Amino acid sequence: MNTQVAIIGAGPSGLLLGQLLHKAGIDTVVLERQSPDYVLGRIRAGVLEQGTVDLLREAGVGERMDREGLVHEGVELLVGGRRQRLDLKALTGGKTVMVYGQTEVTRDLMQAREASGASIIYCASNVQLHELKGERPYVTFEKDGQVQRLDCDYIAGCDGFHGVSRKSIPEGVLKEYERVYPFGWLGMLSDTPPVNHELIYAHHERGFSLCSQRSQTRSRYYLQVPLGEQVEDWPDERFWNELKARLPEDVAQRLVTGPALEKSIAPLRSLVVEPMQYGHLFLVGDAAHIVPPTGAKGLNLAASDVNYLYRILLKVYHEGRTDLLAHYSPLALRRVWKGERFSWFMTQLLHDFGAHKDAWDQKMQEADREYFLSSPAGLVNIAENYVGLPYEEVV
Repeated sequence: MNTQVAIIGAGPSGLLLGQLLHKAGIDTVVLERQSPDYVLGRIRAGVLEQGTVDLLREAGVGERMDREGLVHEGVELLVGGRRQRLDLKALTGGKTVMVYGQTEVTRDLMQAREASGASIIYCASNVQLHELKGERPYVTFEKDGQVQRLDCDYIAGCDGFHGVSRKSIPEGVLKEYERVYPFGWLGMLSDTPPVNHELIYAHHERGFSLCSQRSQTRSRYYLQVPLGEQVEDWPDERFWNELKARLPEDVAQRLVTGPALEKSIAPLRSLVVEPMQYGHLFLVGDAAHIVPPTGAKGLNLAASDVNYLYRILLKVYHEGRTDLLAHYSPLALRRVWKGERFSWFMTQLLHDFGAHKDAWDQKMQEADREYFLSSPAGLVNIAENYVGLPYEEVV
């Protein structure tokens, strides 16, 4: 088999890159080790930055998103009993965010891939990358008991933190930066109307909570919990009671409860590897960086990587600009680190670190809350990062 760009991973970043390249006349093959149902079963965040929304529209997959997604012009922050609405649209000169689940983004991209007839191979096992710094890289994999080879010009590693792409880079090439947080998020998905028309980020002495949503009838709620907690220890009734305890009384009274459709605990950490390129291999999304979900940046940073790699490959194939290939990692990382900073900042601002912070750190946390929620400049800072910083132009 031959292609121009081999894409490892059929999550939203791999499928989005494939869709954009296909529309530009660049041949791709997508390899995914899991089944389509498994990929769609991953429950992830659903707050899309303005840039991500625009990129999905450019890829021709924005029709259902524009019809069913919920445009949010603001979010609410609750700290120390104080309720502060961030008017995103007013603070950023008209920018907003779109609430549209990552599962739905993936579904739209899957359907577009199928409709295009472009090649996608699910349940590809034992994927291995070869000759990454040679003249002609290639990928081998097993499908239906047969070993197959895919020759290509470039490889996009869109297969997440546990995928083969990053692990294919020799030891000592990548530098890793990591921050592990002493708590996780217990998330619950339910077919209940959202408690509020906009997202609520709440700090409380009992811990952080987030009231999010997927639609007008489906809600997603999160609770900060200590590391080591088990989902089995959190029956629905305990979850709802704890969420109510962390919300203002008027909000708690509006909360509609119901059985969980899905419940899981995710540890929080920040991680970046540099560089995001090795020879003909380009790391995209979670293969290169992880963010705590507090800033709603995970999928959006992956889309940012896709934007840069797509625009570079466009110029490579249409204009012969192979000099731009070396620009991918610096371009992507500049925006990644800004997204990491904002996610770290929001995590520091809104969570209870308990014994993991000394008295000085706690005072700094209180000062940050007071400043950022009282200062017009502080509110603009949060708002412009939340809706997403602009992409740099690829020239």
